[in-house]
Amino acid sequence: MDILSSAALWFFPFVLPLCVYTCYTDMREMRITNGTVVALFLVFVVIGPLALPFEDYLWRYAYFGAVLVAGMALNAAGAMGAGDAKFAAAAAPFIHIGDLRFLMVLFAATLLAAFASHRLAKYTPLRKIAPDWESWDAPAKKFPMGLALGGTLAIYLGLGILYGR
Repeated sequence: MDILSSAALWFFPFVLPLCVYTCYTDMREMRITNGTVVALFLVFVVIGPLALPFEDYLWRYAYFGAVLVAGMALNAAGAMGAGDAKFAAAAAPFIHIGDLRFLMVLFAATLLAAFASHRLAKYTPLRKIAPDWESWDAPAKKFPMGLALGGTLAIYLGLGILYGR
């Protein structure tokens, strides 16, 4: 992996609770809160200069802008929720551009695992643990993507600690 393991170590303890909260709220309410997205972005703003070389830190804002524009276009086309687009944009600066191909594979695997786990829980007695979650009764084409997005970012940074340069 191209991410600096020291950078992943700086980011991980601040990002992990936000990723877990994103998974939780998206399953419970079928929405990713603006406060969580803002907090995630602020973690990068504050911790980024400590974790990354300054030039790299500044370039990561371009990642934010590119993913935000792409997310807005996907949202306008009805292919992605607004909260998902905002979360992806806020998460983009944490990703090293050299890890993009790896991240896409990781996201695909996490998405499949999240979908299978969610559907398994939805149609088994596990649903009784949280019977009022909106994601259980959402239309079949709707899925709490925050479960996969938050999971992907947390796993990426965790792997970055272990296998980063």
